Amino acid sequence: MRSTVTQPTAIETQRVSGAYALMDSLRRHGVKHIFGYPGGAILPIYDELYLAEERGDVQHFLVRHEQGASHAADAYSRATGQVGVCFGTSGPGATNLVTGIATAHLDSIPMVVVTGQVPRAAIGTDAFQETDIFGITLPVVKHSYVVRDPRDMARIVAEAFYIARTGRPGPVLIDIPKDVGLEEFDYLPVEPGEVHLEGYKPTVKGSVRQVHAALQLLKTARQPLLYVGGGAISAGAHEELKALAEAWQIPVTTTLMGKGAFDEHHPLALGMLGMHGTAYAIMRSANVTC
Repeated sequence: MRSTVTQPTAIETQRVSGAYALMDSLRRHGVKHIFGYPGGAILPIYDELYLAEERGDVQHFLVRHEQGASHAADAYSRATGQVGVCFGTSGPGATNLVTGIATAHLDSIPMVVVTGQVPRAAIGTDAFQETDIFGITLPVVKHSYVVRDPRDMARIVAEAFYIARTGRPGPVLIDIPKDVGLEEFDYLPVEPGEVHLEGYKPTVKGSVRQVHAALQLLKTARQPLLYVGGGAISAGAHEELKALAEAWQIPVTTTLMGKGAFDEHHPLALGMLGMHGTAYAIMRSANVTC
């Protein structure tokens, strides 16, 4: 008797909802913790979130107010170096997230913010708790999406994480109409890194020419001073900064976002510069001459 073997197809899909596609995509991008507050428009997503939490895929932190969710996601990203994720429903739920989104944007903190939205057919009709969160947040996000087709969900999540964490980090908004979360379709996952954005090419490697030019300036400076910002923390350049300062015996001062990049008990540390900075850092910077 000849046995028959079914050959697997090159691409296997499964029929799922848009909400499932969202949660599965977040899982594939390593999301273990989500901060949020439920509401009507985002309930399909919370149904899938409940099942994901039952499987042990993710842990949800129920906040008392959506603003707490965006601030918590911001703090989580700062503490862990991961992309912070928060959920809020449509209308007031989404607008309550804005202060935390703006904070992350100004401080270059990578976040993915998921908001519920009224069904697609109701958008633009002043439906109950309809707010144009896409338009409201344009000045304080790195990029925004409104998911019009659940088939785009996996691609959008992959792009959102890529945009949030590359180049200058920042928050990305994904607005999901309620019926997109409910609609079923043939799901094809998108893995992290499978992103092709023609117009987005962030600089991820340092310029050797610029590094040599900076070194030449340091060699000729009579009173060099290292003024360090948050980029040193985002890049994890603490040890490199210390080695440079000690090798050249250059004093170090930081911006508010740069605090923590250099040990402030170090003999070369001058503390923070600026309105709330130390007097000696301000005096030293005012006397810099080359």
